[in-house]
Amino acid sequence: MTAAQRWLRRAVPATPQELAAALWSFGYFFALLAGYYVLRPLRDQMGIAGGTRALPWLFTATFVTLLVAQPLYGVLVARLPRARFIPIVYHFFVVNLAVFWVLLALGIEPVIVARVFFVWVSVFNLFAVAVFWSFMADLFTSEQGKRLFGFIGAGGTAGALLGPAITIALSVPLGPHNLLIAAIVFLEIAVFCVHRLERSAGVSPGHRRDESRVGGSAFAGLWGVLRSPYLLGVAAWVSLLSFGATMLYFAQANVVSATVQGAGAQTRIFASIDLAVGLLTLATQVFATGRFLQRFGTGVAAGALPAVYVVGFLALAVAPTLAVIVVFQVVQRWMNFAIANPARQVFFTVVGREEKYKAKNLIDVVVYRGSDALYGWVYDVLHAVGLKLGAIALCAVPVVFAWLILSAALGRMQERRAGGPDSSREARR
Repeated sequence: MTAAQRWLRRAVPATPQELAAALWSFGYFFALLAGYYVLRPLRDQMGIAGGTRALPWLFTATFVTLLVAQPLYGVLVARLPRARFIPIVYHFFVVNLAVFWVLLALGIEPVIVARVFFVWVSVFNLFAVAVFWSFMADLFTSEQGKRLFGFIGAGGTAGALLGPAITIALSVPLGPHNLLIAAIVFLEIAVFCVHRLERSAGVSPGHRRDESRVGGSAFAGLWGVLRSPYLLGVAAWVSLLSFGATMLYFAQANVVSATVQGAGAQTRIFASIDLAVGLLTLATQVFATGRFLQRFGTGVAAGALPAVYVVGFLALAVAPTLAVIVVFQVVQRWMNFAIANPARQVFFTVVGREEKYKAKNLIDVVVYRGSDALYGWVYDVLHAVGLKLGAIALCAVPVVFAWLILSAALGRMQERRAGGPDSSREARR
């Protein structure tokens, strides 16, 4: 075995049967997040350009948009096999990007377009990533997910490194709107990877190319969540994830807006945060995530993120400064992408196929963005009644501590479903 082969086996904890699927999944997530992270700093800057007071309305608009889009997605999933509906979703977003590029290049209603673009990127991010992880949960078992989701996630992290690097290098000389062309190219590469992944060898004898439709109704995801205590718990976990992220995001937007002047400087700060998160996450995912999940399980891994939020909000209550905001943002996103998010995706490997595409999408998209809208108004109300940033951070501590307790409970339920003596009975709940 050559040195390169030894390194590949160490970095990719896959069997020979799984290797092709793991590598194409890596490439798929790489292209998807490279495209998103080209757009993310531009979205954050446009959110400020539209006025920070408009952010709660933008979050609410995102939620309303998702309420309309979710049933349409449910119909698409029910009627088409995944080999067809996944490319359709991404091609739809490509067409949207082309329209935004024309509007921004011509300078048509820049404030309105900026606000619509902010909402659109938020919708695109959740839908695009949710579809990806639904596909992964459909392909891989719980045991495979613990071994491989860290490596597959590293593909997204590598893309998340390339995206902000492109933005930092080209946003000033080319103009931010021309970065949309790079995002279009990356999305088309992602679609190519989907086709190759469908054609690759199955990850196990029970996982062959699936030409069947998921079936069911457009609203089956909602009934699936309401009937399952396990999925309700996952939905609560995602809502609390939104709580922490939204409180921190609004704090970041207000502090950056007040202390950093100029669109270029603000965009560079956001891109620099993305770059730091990507470097830390990539190293962790390649060398530690799989081992961490296998040794400590999904409960501890999922609980690592709320533990960071407990410490971070306490630090922010003591010192509500830009430096603390930046460090807190980097650490929580690092822990989310490297440890907690792979654990959350493993949660869905032990549910039925319809739940993987419909209930999961409902939780990851509608519940998450609905929570964003709710908590955005919560932050706005707390700010309006006179609470400063430090006091708001202190109010958040008990909520994220409850999130930590929920993580442990969900971990125990997932482990029982995956392999315990009650796994068959649990899987029906």
